[in-house]
Amino acid sequence: MRVLCLAVVMGLLVGPAYAQTQPVPRYGETPKDKTPQQKEAERDAERAYQRSLGNIPDKGTTDPWGNVRSESTPKTAAKSAPEKRAKTANPAN
Repeated sequence: MRVLCLAVVMGLLVGPAYAQTQPVPRYGETPKDKTPQQKEAERDAERAYQRSLGNIPDKGTTDPWGNVRSESTPKTAAKSAPEKRAKTANPAN
């Protein structure tokens, strides 16, 4: 039973490690040239992306707190001068 559990655990650990075996390009390596079909597919995808951006409607500015504020309060509060406080001396013990 222990051997079976060990085999299952090893199998579960090997799966993600095997997925990472795709080679990483080394420094100085040039990427492989793309086929004309791959180039055309990339151009089509870029065109579709640009068309989809055109379908997004322009929205005006939104006020997320707009429904919280009442209509009677002004939207901008007037800045008042901060009150100056008198310094108080702390007696030393």
